[in-house]
Amino acid sequence: MPLAASYRYPQLLSAASRDRVHWLDLPPGRPGVGAARSAAGAWLQMWELPEDTREDAVLVLSELATNAIRHTASGHFLCCVGLTADDLIHLEVHDHSIITDRCLTPRSPGLDDEGGRGLLLVQHLSARWGATQSVLTGGNAVWARIGSPRR
Repeated sequence: MPLAASYRYPQLLSAASRDRVHWLDLPPGRPGVGAARSAAGAWLQMWELPEDTREDAVLVLSELATNAIRHTASGHFLCCVGLTADDLIHLEVHDHSIITDRCLTPRSPGLDDEGGRGLLLVQHLSARWGATQSVLTGGNAVWARIGSPRR
């Protein structure tokens, strides 16, 4: 059984062609994050995006997926990687959490803290980001958009 399966869910990205949106059904834990990173990197490379932009997008997706895994009790997650009509990279991670507090605030970790920098990275690397209720799972959908230089 593969770690991640790609699905064609109903398009949530308006004006994006179907070949520019991919969905993954991810298992919980580190294997799921690794599968999301690998798949996203492959799709972004297929879309011929610059390497530094791909690396930023994969890092942001990794942070979103890691936060979902660490902070929810979901058994699996949905992950979206898309390229919008205006060439922004759109990333989403959906969970099944019943917690409705979608106010995500980056922390201010100390120099010696081992964690707490994920949302700071997302905020720094993303043009926009946020959270809403998932229309697919009923849980949370945390999303980010990253600027992509025109090829």
